[in-house]
Amino acid sequence: MRILMHKLSVSCLFSICLAAVLCVSNWSQTLPGVVPEQTPAAAPKDPLGRSTPRTSVIGFLAAARTADYSVAAGYLNTSLKGKAAEDLAMKLSVVLDRRLPAKLNELSDKPEGSLRDAMHPDREVIGTVRSEGGNVDVVLERVDRGKNGQLWLFSRRTLEEIPDVYDEIDVVDVDTVLPSFLVSTRIIGIPLFEWCLLLLGLPLIYFLASILSRLMSPLAGRLRRRVERREDLPDPELLPHPVRLLVVAVAIRWLLSKVQLSLLARQFWSSVSIVIVVASVVWILILIGGLVERYATRRMARRKMAGASSVLRLARRVLNALLVFAGGIAILYNFGFNPTAALAGLGVGGIAVALAAQKTLENVIGGISLIFDQVIRVGDTMKAGDFTGTVEEVGLRSTRIRTNDRTVVSIPNGQVATMSIETLSARDKFWFRHLIGLRYETTPAQLKRALEDLRNILREHLAIEPDSVRVRFLAFSPNSLDVELFAYLYARDWNNFLELQEGLLLAIMEHFEKAGIQIAFPSRTIYVESGSSEAAARIGRLEAGPRGGNEPGVSGSRS
Repeated sequence: MRILMHKLSVSCLFSICLAAVLCVSNWSQTLPGVVPEQTPAAAPKDPLGRSTPRTSVIGFLAAARTADYSVAAGYLNTSLKGKAAEDLAMKLSVVLDRRLPAKLNELSDKPEGSLRDAMHPDREVIGTVRSEGGNVDVVLERVDRGKNGQLWLFSRRTLEEIPDVYDEIDVVDVDTVLPSFLVSTRIIGIPLFEWCLLLLGLPLIYFLASILSRLMSPLAGRLRRRVERREDLPDPELLPHPVRLLVVAVAIRWLLSKVQLSLLARQFWSSVSIVIVVASVVWILILIGGLVERYATRRMARRKMAGASSVLRLARRVLNALLVFAGGIAILYNFGFNPTAALAGLGVGGIAVALAAQKTLENVIGGISLIFDQVIRVGDTMKAGDFTGTVEEVGLRSTRIRTNDRTVVSIPNGQVATMSIETLSARDKFWFRHLIGLRYETTPAQLKRALEDLRNILREHLAIEPDSVRVRFLAFSPNSLDVELFAYLYARDWNNFLELQEGLLLAIMEHFEKAGIQIAFPSRTIYVESGSSEAAARIGRLEAGPRGGNEPGVSGSRS
């Protein structure tokens, strides 16, 4: 697993650096004569690409890198001509390479500029360089050049300060101490020695950070086991893979402060470090999210909320996607891309997806509410609509119930959230209620004695709540004298309740048998007056099938 993570982190390092290379190489490949794509169609085309502040600065740097100072002089708003203009262009390029902060991605790419200074809309400050006589603002100004249109050129005031700043610079150029083939050989506009730093230097720094982590982990593990007094604890990883990438980014920043590179090279490595930092931070946040998910899952499991793990997993995945998206937006913004259109498109796309997945979202939201409200839990016996059974799983989309027929019914959570649910297994005590019918031959004395004995039987039972016992003679029904038995019974589960109820019913039957009381059942009894031949004749006619009501002399019948 560690080898896999190591390979993944190294490949991630190369990927993010390659992304920075491809983005920054667009600046290094901007040569004189290239017309910027953002130039309005109605404006005159400038052969040097000086229509926007960014293309003007990039074009000047590209001409200076090839030592074509005659072309570079075309980006200066100066009255000097010939050799003097070329010499000024050379000094400006040196000052920019050595002193100007690497913030080319913040330059405006619009013909009208950034318009930050409302008082001077035709001036654009691209940075400030250090000087012993005070800081000097490097300013571009928009100049009307007739048929070429309005062009962005380095201002006259800035050019007046450049010779003095140039005289202060006394630094050995890194290009002069390297072999010529490492400087002259370029791949997609980037010198070969910078490729060597990218492909060899960064992996070397990452490898050194990995060795440092392995050397310090046993010491940290020994200290951890001693503090927590547990010998089974593993050695912690002090420098996880994203932290090692942060070490690489810090090393790049430190080297940029010690080694003098050209402005485009500093811009390139600054962009590489920013990409690495953003990727590392996103990676660290994703790892922290995983730790939080595992901790919350253990807590939920102890609280018997197993269904919450699916919600936490979904939340983590959504959060990871948002983190990756935010990291991508931050990187694009660093390279000068405006993320507003992408965010607007994402919002419209989100609305369309929400409308298309309305039922799915309804079920997911219903599942989340069921899980966190704990309306139902895994293992509960419940009755939902026409289904009665045991809950086997509470998912994000549906709830699965194992019915008494041993079939599995999946009910969408959107329906479960709106239907009436009866959780049978949530009972704290069971309802013991029966209606017993006694025969009409039961005398009042027998009935009173039976009621008192039944109360004693119920109250003396250990599993019955004494205060809930109620035994009452309710009514004269057509077939019996109705007696109600009412009590609450404590039981572990439904099977235990049935076992206790069975014992109580058998005890009641034994009591009735000893007391000579019989339980009624549907029957018909005919009462005949004794010593009456006329009544006997009428009874004979009645048994033969009377057509009307009861004949006189017959008292009636009960059942």
